[in-house]
Amino acid sequence: MKDAKTSMKPLVLDVDGTFLKTDMLLESFWQALGRAPIATLRAAFSNLTNRAALKKALAEIAELRTDLLPTNPDVADLAQQSIREGREVILASGSDISLVSRLADDHKILSRVFASDGTTNMTGTRKAAALVKAYGKGGFDYAGDSIVDKPVWQAAENAIIVGHHPHIAAELAHAGGNVEEFHHRWRKRDLIRALRPHQWVKNVLLFLPLIAAHRVDFAGVMIVLVAAIAFSLAASTIYIVNDLLDLEADRLHAKKQHRPFASGAVPILVGMITALGIGTFALGLALAMSWAMLGVVGLYMILSLAYSLKLKKMRWVDIATLAGLYSMRVIAGAVAAKVIASGFLVAFIFPTFLTLGCVKRLTELALAQSDDPLPGRGYGRKDRGDLLNVAGLGIFGALLVFFLYSFTDTATRLYAFQWQLWVALIPIAAWLTRMVRLGWKGEMDYDPIVFAMRDKYGLALILLTLTVMFTAVGG
Repeated sequence: MKDAKTSMKPLVLDVDGTFLKTDMLLESFWQALGRAPIATLRAAFSNLTNRAALKKALAEIAELRTDLLPTNPDVADLAQQSIREGREVILASGSDISLVSRLADDHKILSRVFASDGTTNMTGTRKAAALVKAYGKGGFDYAGDSIVDKPVWQAAENAIIVGHHPHIAAELAHAGGNVEEFHHRWRKRDLIRALRPHQWVKNVLLFLPLIAAHRVDFAGVMIVLVAAIAFSLAASTIYIVNDLLDLEADRLHAKKQHRPFASGAVPILVGMITALGIGTFALGLALAMSWAMLGVVGLYMILSLAYSLKLKKMRWVDIATLAGLYSMRVIAGAVAAKVIASGFLVAFIFPTFLTLGCVKRLTELALAQSDDPLPGRGYGRKDRGDLLNVAGLGIFGALLVFFLYSFTDTATRLYAFQWQLWVALIPIAAWLTRMVRLGWKGEMDYDPIVFAMRDKYGLALILLTLTVMFTAVGG
């Protein structure tokens, strides 16, 4: 069998899933959706049956940074090696020609480009016919990754199959074709990483109404646990959507560039299908509990989606929205367990998480490499002082609400020793102040809640608070 790597015939590379580890149509859709949601949805629905026009319309809205798109290392290395040897390398793609041409320039692939042009969708038999017309049947080698590429492989002298397609490889080989395979498959553990299961720890907040009401019975715990599962899946749905909307910003970020979708470790389509599946399951689970729980989970997902699309880019609104989303977890716990969520409890939670939202932004700014605004956010280093002030106000608000709560009839009924509630204010203040200080210095994870669950000193302060409040209950 002749090795495609040693051939000097033109090397034609498919782009989506072959030269790139991603798909430029889906990249364009999500980038455009983040930039102009209404225009993107209008373009998608009006061109739903015309793929070439759809690709062109989305490419114009998205203004995609092709230089940031993740490449398949094996194929990219083959392309560069072929160029160094004087071999002609061509990109042939179903993506819009504006994007493919730009990608070719980014990687110094200066030969011809075959791509969709708004009228012709350059895939399958159309791509095969265009290449045969240009180079003759068997006059080129072709690398592709999809069953749609089968006519092109059949027209090439050497077929390079990227991915796992044993049946196609066997069929081409049986027909006498030269076949070379680059095995590349996404891993389930990378998809699980995209769900961010470590973030599910935040849903311990659903148990707060039970604890605050001193009603920790088996039935109550189990129903809140089911609600926490629904919330976890709902949150993971939004994490995927948020990552897809943030692809460009994540690729410009020192750490987030390694996320599954930004790095190309997991295909965007897999993420979309997964988000749809677990989101539907989360809503179904909530509905099985009650209509009220469906309303809370649904509202949480809508507000989270609004945050991902627009609100996270708005100064101060983003932090207030984050605090609101955390507060909704407390409300969900109360709805699930059918206990009353005290207004004081919600009023305490909101400024607490307003502070932690400021801590999140302070951490990002402390670790930023320049004074430029954070990608996809409205803050720069000049805002650190304002964020610190808002965090301080959040601490004061939380402590004030807790202090006022100690004088209510509910607190008098639940706690025998009022003065111990005042003592509990000390470790609460110490913990919040510690979080702000570490965020200011950039000495914590980008997510303060996840960091808090691993911070032994902070956990000690939380445990001390709970111990003091437990003893305040009395005999």
